[in-house]
Amino acid sequence: MAERLSAPLVLFAVLSACPAAHAQGALADPTRPPTVTSAEAAGDTAQPAGRLQSILISATRKLAVIDGVTVPLGGKVDGATLVAIDETQVTLKRGEVIETLKLYPNIERQAVEDAANQKESR
Repeated sequence: MAERLSAPLVLFAVLSACPAAHAQGALADPTRPPTVTSAEAAGDTAQPAGRLQSILISATRKLAVIDGVTVPLGGKVDGATLVAIDETQVTLKRGEVIETLKLYPNIERQAVEDAANQKESR
Protein backbone atom coordinates (compact mmCIF):
# COMPACT_ATOMS: atom_id res chain seq x y z
CA MET A 1 0.00 0.00 0.00
CA ALA A 2 1.18 3.48 -0.76
CA GLU A 3 2.08 5.63 2.19
CA ARG A 4 0.58 9.09 2.55
CA LEU A 5 3.07 11.94 2.41
CA SER A 6 2.82 14.66 4.98
CA ALA A 7 2.39 18.29 3.83
CA PRO A 8 6.04 19.29 4.52
CA LEU A 9 7.32 16.35 2.49
CA VAL A 10 5.00 17.22 -0.40
CA LEU A 11 6.19 20.84 -0.37
CA PHE A 12 9.82 19.71 -0.28
CA ALA A 13 9.20 17.33 -3.19
CA VAL A 14 7.56 20.07 -5.28
CA LEU A 15 10.32 22.61 -4.60
CA SER A 16 13.02 20.04 -5.28
CA ALA A 17 11.42 19.06 -8.57
CA CYS A 18 10.99 22.65 -9.70
CA PRO A 19 14.00 24.82 -8.73
CA ALA A 20 12.68 27.69 -10.87
CA ALA A 21 9.70 28.08 -8.56
CA HIS A 22 12.02 28.47 -5.58
CA ALA A 23 14.40 30.83 -7.39
CA GLN A 24 11.64 33.28 -8.39
CA GLY A 25 11.65 34.74 -4.89
CA ALA A 26 15.06 36.30 -5.64
CA LEU A 27 14.04 38.04 -8.88
CA ALA A 28 14.05 41.83 -8.99
CA ASP A 29 11.08 43.82 -10.25
CA PRO A 30 12.16 45.22 -13.67
CA THR A 31 9.65 48.09 -13.42
CA ARG A 32 11.05 49.41 -10.16
CA PRO A 33 13.37 52.45 -10.47
CA PRO A 34 17.01 51.81 -9.59
CA THR A 35 17.88 52.33 -5.96
CA VAL A 36 19.89 55.35 -4.93
CA THR A 37 23.03 54.63 -2.93
CA SER A 38 23.93 56.69 0.13
CA ALA A 39 26.79 58.35 -1.83
CA GLU A 40 24.35 59.40 -4.55
CA ALA A 41 21.86 60.66 -1.99
CA ALA A 42 24.61 62.78 -0.41
CA GLY A 43 25.27 64.41 -3.79
CA ASP A 44 28.44 62.52 -4.77
CA THR A 45 27.28 61.67 -8.29
CA ALA A 46 28.94 61.97 -11.65
CA GLN A 47 25.76 63.33 -13.25
CA PRO A 48 25.06 66.81 -11.86
CA ALA A 49 21.36 67.05 -12.74
CA GLY A 50 20.24 63.48 -12.06
CA ARG A 51 19.13 60.39 -13.86
CA LEU A 52 16.28 60.44 -16.33
CA GLN A 53 14.23 57.33 -15.65
CA SER A 54 11.05 57.73 -17.68
CA ILE A 55 9.19 60.02 -20.07
CA LEU A 56 5.41 60.24 -20.49
CA ILE A 57 4.00 62.17 -23.44
CA SER A 58 0.26 62.32 -24.09
CA ALA A 59 -2.09 64.66 -25.90
CA THR A 60 -2.75 66.59 -22.68
CA ARG A 61 0.51 66.49 -20.72
CA LYS A 62 4.24 65.83 -20.71
CA LEU A 63 6.03 64.38 -17.67
CA ALA A 64 9.53 63.16 -16.86
CA VAL A 65 10.70 61.03 -13.94
CA ILE A 66 14.10 62.29 -12.76
CA ASP A 67 15.68 60.55 -9.75
CA GLY A 68 12.29 59.14 -8.78
CA VAL A 69 10.51 62.53 -8.87
CA THR A 70 7.74 63.09 -11.43
CA VAL A 71 8.25 66.52 -12.99
CA PRO A 72 5.80 68.20 -15.39
CA LEU A 73 6.92 70.44 -18.24
CA GLY A 74 7.79 73.78 -16.62
CA GLY A 75 8.29 72.13 -13.21
CA LYS A 76 11.42 72.29 -11.06
CA VAL A 77 13.79 69.56 -9.97
CA ASP A 78 16.92 70.24 -7.88
CA GLY A 79 16.75 73.96 -8.65
CA ALA A 80 16.48 73.46 -12.43
CA THR A 81 13.42 74.08 -14.60
CA LEU A 82 12.26 71.42 -17.05
CA VAL A 83 11.98 73.39 -20.31
CA ALA A 84 11.63 70.67 -22.97
CA ILE A 85 10.57 67.02 -23.18
CA ASP A 86 10.78 64.79 -26.24
CA GLU A 87 10.67 61.02 -26.78
CA THR A 88 14.24 60.28 -25.69
CA GLN A 89 15.53 63.27 -23.73
CA VAL A 90 14.65 66.26 -21.56
CA THR A 91 16.20 69.70 -21.29
CA LEU A 92 16.76 71.43 -17.94
CA LYS A 93 17.66 75.07 -17.45
CA ARG A 94 19.51 76.14 -14.31
CA GLY A 95 20.08 79.90 -14.53
CA GLU A 96 21.87 80.37 -17.85
CA VAL A 97 23.13 76.77 -17.97
CA ILE A 98 21.19 74.32 -20.15
CA GLU A 99 21.54 70.58 -19.44
CA THR A 100 20.24 67.66 -21.48
CA LEU A 101 19.40 64.33 -19.86
CA LYS A 102 18.98 61.36 -22.20
CA LEU A 103 16.75 58.40 -21.48
CA TYR A 104 19.27 56.07 -23.14
CA PRO A 105 22.62 57.89 -22.80
CA ASN A 106 24.73 55.07 -24.25
CA ILE A 107 22.70 54.62 -27.43
CA GLU A 108 23.33 56.75 -30.51
CA ARG A 109 20.35 57.25 -32.80
CA GLN A 110 20.82 56.70 -36.53
CA ALA A 111 18.52 57.24 -39.46
CA VAL A 112 17.18 54.00 -40.96
CA GLU A 113 18.84 54.76 -44.31
CA ASP A 114 22.24 55.22 -42.64
CA ALA A 115 21.96 51.90 -40.84
CA ALA A 116 21.00 50.10 -44.08
CA ASN A 117 23.93 51.68 -45.96
CA GLN A 118 26.36 50.56 -43.23
CA LYS A 119 25.11 46.97 -43.53
CA GLU A 120 25.56 47.01 -47.30
CA SER A 121 29.12 48.35 -47.06
CA ARG A 122 30.21 45.48 -44.81
